Amino acid sequence: MRTRSQTKNETVKELKPVKELKPLYEVNIDFDGASEAWKANKKSVGNGCYKYVCTRINKKGLKCDKVCYKNTDYCWTHRVSKI
Repeated sequence: MRTRSQTKNETVKELKPVKELKPLYEVNIDFDGASEAWKANKKSVGNGCYKYVCTRINKKGLKCDKVCYKNTDYCWTHRVSKI
């Protein structure tokens, strides 16, 4: 009577080598750059959580960077102003 390990060893020997398959697509992803781009309009609030920040340009020519008001893309100051 053959044991499971003996049967397993026999099946491994019976397997034929598989040809190397050419990949369909070349995968070249810059994960660090993608992470920085994703965090560009967000502010960390701790514990791996983020909040969106206002994207309007202030009088000094810098991005506002205040936390967005409710479900809008702008802070309280810029919520109704037009450019």
